[in-house]
Amino acid sequence: MHHIDTLTNATVWSGGQWLESRDVHVADGRVTAVTAAGELPCGTRVVDAAGGHVTPGLVNTHTHLFQAVMRGIGEGQPLLSWLREVGDETAAISPERAYAAAAAAATEALRCGTTTLVEHMWPHPSTEVHDAVLRALRDTGIRAVVCRGVADRADPTRKWGFDPRLMQPLDDVFAHVDKLAAEVASEGTGSRISLGLAVPNPRSLTVEGMRAVRGYAEEHGLPVSIHLLETATDETMCRQHTGLGAVEYLERAGFLWDRLLAVHCVELDDAGRARLARHGVGVSYNPLSNMRLGSGIAPVPAMLAAGLRVGLGVDGAASNDTQDILEAMRIGAYLQRAAHRRADLLGFEQMIGIATSGANDVLGLESAASGVVPGMPADLVVHRFDRDFACLPVRDPGATLLTCAGSRTVDTVVVAGEAVLRGGRSLRLSEESLTDALRG
Repeated sequence: MHHIDTLTNATVWSGGQWLESRDVHVADGRVTAVTAAGELPCGTRVVDAAGGHVTPGLVNTHTHLFQAVMRGIGEGQPLLSWLREVGDETAAISPERAYAAAAAAATEALRCGTTTLVEHMWPHPSTEVHDAVLRALRDTGIRAVVCRGVADRADPTRKWGFDPRLMQPLDDVFAHVDKLAAEVASEGTGSRISLGLAVPNPRSLTVEGMRAVRGYAEEHGLPVSIHLLETATDETMCRQHTGLGAVEYLERAGFLWDRLLAVHCVELDDAGRARLARHGVGVSYNPLSNMRLGSGIAPVPAMLAAGLRVGLGVDGAASNDTQDILEAMRIGAYLQRAAHRRADLLGFEQMIGIATSGANDVLGLESAASGVVPGMPADLVVHRFDRDFACLPVRDPGATLLTCAGSRTVDTVVVAGEAVLRGGRSLRLSEESLTDALRG
């Protein structure tokens, strides 16, 4: 492992400003100090960041790693028919294929400045597939919240329920999460993996299932991720089957609380925003996926005004089709500006806050809202804008990050004090081997 003590002589985003010529000191996986650049003791393990710009690592609050072997699937199809195609491939995926997909997607995420991702796993009866995904995450060195899929209402059409081929009894799912939790606990406090549960949508759980899932999650201190109102389907189906809108249905079932992350929320109205905010629910904003599937534009400014905690998501490679969170950050801002015809919406400072910390409390993650400061986990990204002349000249580093930067400018990525990427390439895995695995 490539543990470091100091990033030297960088321009650092800290306390809402860019500080030039700074050293970032690291010990035991945390930032211990940000000081003026200077002499260091002999033997210090250094990353020379001269000419670089350092930010906290970005948090991707929603992805499906297994979809890295499904790029381009269902192109041009609306959500429900697209889901059926993804479901067919998911049912057939092998542990070996799942490992390759997760390793490749997580490495791609690191190359774009993501240091933490939230994996929303689809329900799947194979424990070997889940184990392969966790093994891939450990091998890449990324930090991850792995949300294990769960559903208890079967429907092959996925209109009022979930694909029965992929479902298991709730007790079996909970027993598997118990096993995974024991494995994570055995790794000690330095583990970069934490666990949660993943619900496909409000239609995939019965009321009894919702009570069981929330009860288990609260007993074990786990977050729960749920797709909500990605399109009008949730609202239409919930009204047809229960006489209630989707958010009200969840509220009546007791399935809104402060460890629930609602993903997408494109069709979330004023009343729904008020309900989610009242219960402390967080939201994952996935602009590129919503564009690709023609779902619409999530009302992010209204969500923030309502007091909702909003994080940024990339979504799976079958609906994005990359893991580039910097692209999602840029387009996420631009999309809102276009929708509201306001160029001053969601500038760099607000977007970096959303992308590093917006929904962290919901997920049980520490905040990096103040930038690189002592005490935070040493999850750091070094950008080198001179790696790409299209980013030059740099008039304002924040503006450059928001409007120009991408995987080509990411030079070094540090997770928990370990450099896992240098020169834009993984220090953990062979990228050539990943390429070969994805071709197969």
